[in-house]
Amino acid sequence: MSNLELSNSQSYGSKEKTSLLVNSVKEVVVQFWGVRGLVPTPSGVNSRYGGNTACMEIYLADKHLIFDGGTGLRILGKTWQSRLHPAEAFLFFTNAQSNRIQGFPFFAPAFMAENRFHIYGSPASNSASIKQCLCDQMLQPHFPYPLQVMQSELHFYNLIPNRAVELQDIQIKAALINKSQRSMGYRINWGDYSIAYATDLPSEIEPVEQEEILQIIQGVDLLVANATYTPPTSKNHESPESLWKTAVDLSKNNGVRQLVISHHHPDDDDEFLDQIQDQITSAFPNSSLAYEGLVLNLQK
Repeated sequence: MSNLELSNSQSYGSKEKTSLLVNSVKEVVVQFWGVRGLVPTPSGVNSRYGGNTACMEIYLADKHLIFDGGTGLRILGKTWQSRLHPAEAFLFFTNAQSNRIQGFPFFAPAFMAENRFHIYGSPASNSASIKQCLCDQMLQPHFPYPLQVMQSELHFYNLIPNRAVELQDIQIKAALINKSQRSMGYRINWGDYSIAYATDLPSEIEPVEQEEILQIIQGVDLLVANATYTPPTSKNHESPESLWKTAVDLSKNNGVRQLVISHHHPDDDDEFLDQIQDQITSAFPNSSLAYEGLVLNLQK
């Protein structure tokens, strides 16, 4: 894969593994394990939508693709321990901010020697690789155990924007959709299916960012996007419509078939999100808000 760099000492574990699944399954399943932005928000007023930070899983072509490793990744890992032996997955990070990586140290399958994980990300704003960012958060005093304690086979890849990762007949294209946060968006193509994961849409999109965003969302079957917001200090001065308008307008204007808004603000409780759900459905009927445990089965 010419768009990836695999540097020395970035692979751990043995090279011999048993195939995760034997039979080819012609289905696409999307499941949400964490739907919050910024910080985890465990609270009774968030019980229906959930309080874990970003993590989404796509199962297709006998492969598990994971997008972001917030605290929802811990919940995903717990379910895998009871049903997947051995486990193999491909993790794609949008950026290295804490809400996207903070679940990785608690991802139990990564500590089991029989498992294998391929980890992709682009350099952070300080030029640190995704491997370095994940390693740093597991150093004292932040975490008691270093990344090297993980016994699974780990492969780290540095992504280059506007090129594609090829996993047999699956193509995952990465694009820089928010340059201030160095955030990547992804487009997944498999046969006739296409999914875009773009959860760092800025409130005001610059022309260069617009071009990058359109590359990954044009005509997709499913777009998973964020309701754009500014920092919490000014959020209360915005109208609710301004939160979701960017994602809805992009969907309307670019042939998106289904829109799911995730990455909810920590202050957005169940009652508020119910109101937003009604508003976005009125503006774009085939849309919904993500909640923890939501499962989508895409069909042609």
